[in-house]
Amino acid sequence: MDTFKNIFEQYDWNNTLSSIFSKTENDVINALSKTKRDLEDFKALISPAAKPYLENMAQMSSCMTKKRFGNTIQMYAPMYLSNECQNICTYCGFSITNKIPRRTLTDKEILIEVDFLKSKGYDHILLVTGEANRTVGVNYIKNAIQLIQSKFANITIEVQPMNQEDYELLIHHGLYAVLVYQETYHRAEYKKHHPKGKKSNFYYRLETPDRLGRAGIHKIGLGALLGLEDWRADSFFTALHLQYLKKTYWKTKYSISFPRLRPHSGGLEPKVEMTDSDLVQLICAFRLLDEDVELSMSTRESGVFRENAVNLGITSISAESKTNPGGYVIEPQSLKQFEISDERSTEEVVQMLQRKGLAVVWKDWANNWQ
Repeated sequence: MDTFKNIFEQYDWNNTLSSIFSKTENDVINALSKTKRDLEDFKALISPAAKPYLENMAQMSSCMTKKRFGNTIQMYAPMYLSNECQNICTYCGFSITNKIPRRTLTDKEILIEVDFLKSKGYDHILLVTGEANRTVGVNYIKNAIQLIQSKFANITIEVQPMNQEDYELLIHHGLYAVLVYQETYHRAEYKKHHPKGKKSNFYYRLETPDRLGRAGIHKIGLGALLGLEDWRADSFFTALHLQYLKKTYWKTKYSISFPRLRPHSGGLEPKVEMTDSDLVQLICAFRLLDEDVELSMSTRESGVFRENAVNLGITSISAESKTNPGGYVIEPQSLKQFEISDERSTEEVVQMLQRKGLAVVWKDWANNWQ
């Protein structure tokens, strides 16, 4: 059965990066002049040659987003269910090599955390766990979804990759979307950062969105951990992945996230620094490539950056996030997966968005798919 692997193996990382850096000012001008852009145009828009055109890109991206999504932005909240993990990941505080107290929430604790998020107004929730199949496998996730299904319009998960039949089961019980980040599309670097555990299987992770598409999931979220490798090449492969998925599983919706490497217990420094200007360029490039894709920004980014970026193409945003199990109410001081940057309350973020002229959406206006 054909999967993205067949497309991916037609590309070479170094050649791709060289192609991006070889783009000229004329390539950028040509890309900006089009109404529909391809992957070669995307290369030009993320290349160093596009830097002088960042203001133009920002204005075009903002206009395209408002035309497609209106002056709205959707709010969501992550809820960490467990920090149990069987993998070694060099960039993650939950890595099995980190000697930390492990915690998995009980049903009662899940409901306490949920009550807090509901009191803040959230109707979209992202359930997050480490990758520990014995502790937080399919049955645990299914139980959590069933426990809170009546309380949320949308339930999304960011957990270990699963088999197609597992996703079919969870969709049957109310799962709406799955986020699965490749971390990096550079195979050698991927292995370096994931030396042990099921996550070390590069291609099993790479083909996860295919299994999701075949299972009939409503939405798939893609992304790379920006900083593990060169962000330009990783972003190109993310765009390549997106276009393949949209063509193959055309009934499914898609989102892109832009997680930059953040401090954690272990302290991995980014291999390639991504500046704020670089991130703005990338956000705009994705919007100019695809007017329909949802673009999401988490509290990894600073309040100042988020305030300046929300009008450029972002369609969903989190606030007041906790990256530790029970972090909202149960155990606020437990070890976090990574440090967040924007620590403002939900109310403060909502006020900021409203000052920026955006209407905050708590419930998905199009969630009538079931």
